[in-house]
Amino acid sequence: MIRVGLVGTGYAAKLRAEAVNQDDRAKLVGVAGHRADKTTEFSHTHQTQAFNAWQELIDQVDLVIICGVNSEHSSIAQTALESGKHVVVEYPLAIDLESATKAVKTARDRNLLLHVEHIELLGGVHQAFLKALSQVGTPFYARYGTATPQNPAPAKWTFNPQLFGFPLVGALSRPHRLIHVFGAVDSVSCQNRYWNVERDRFSGCLCKAQLNFKNGVIADVVYSKGETAWTPERKLEIQGDRGALIFNGDEGMLVNSQGATAIEIGARRGLFAKDTSAVLDYLLEGKPLYVQAEESLYTLKVAIAAQRSAAQGQTIRID
Repeated sequence: MIRVGLVGTGYAAKLRAEAVNQDDRAKLVGVAGHRADKTTEFSHTHQTQAFNAWQELIDQVDLVIICGVNSEHSSIAQTALESGKHVVVEYPLAIDLESATKAVKTARDRNLLLHVEHIELLGGVHQAFLKALSQVGTPFYARYGTATPQNPAPAKWTFNPQLFGFPLVGALSRPHRLIHVFGAVDSVSCQNRYWNVERDRFSGCLCKAQLNFKNGVIADVVYSKGETAWTPERKLEIQGDRGALIFNGDEGMLVNSQGATAIEIGARRGLFAKDTSAVLDYLLEGKPLYVQAEESLYTLKVAIAAQRSAAQGQTIRID
């Protein structure tokens, strides 16, 4: 029986709590959050104990699942690892490269699990992408764009750069999905803009990065949200010398000289449960996980390079 502690009371924490409570191999020991009232309500809903601070919770568990504010991920993970606990953290592991590197090294040195969740890799679109990629021949261009209109912009930490991180750091899944498929990056150039930054909060942002992969693929990653995003988008496009793949929302299409053919895409539901089950499989049965912390660390290195590029107005080479 794996004793599990949750840090966070938001949407991801809710799905994690449900997944743990549905698995006989684990027990949800407790939860810690920022607000006592929300933490108490969460604990009642998910039949567990509310803790006043995550430091107290860590002492009572075997596995810590971190679902809180991005800027706090690395400090909680580092403390848990130094206390001999396994760690699952929602991406990003950290909003700076030094803290993430230190956590990965600590986990390796102490033979502990550090799993940086990336459920999009388990999702139907990404799996269909991997399955159909060979049909476009040699890929040479990709674009992954997401836009989330929110007007007015919510008063949440996700609109605070100091708490969320640089857009492609906080939303690390965007570059990670492409790096997972196309491999090492040679260079990155990036532009980023915030609107109405007041008291460490913005009303809208647009971040666009071009990744030049070592295998020759050129990829654009576009991330937009808030009051300056007017139409929603979740689109992944791959162009090759024998065809193209177009994924728009949960619909996919292969386009080639014979015309356009629909691609079957699996469901998006239940991915947090699938990820949680994979973690328990690893801890109890030694089954390999679908992603390694080092992969997330490498993507964070690329995202930090994109941040430098946006600040300096220069293309940054990836060592």
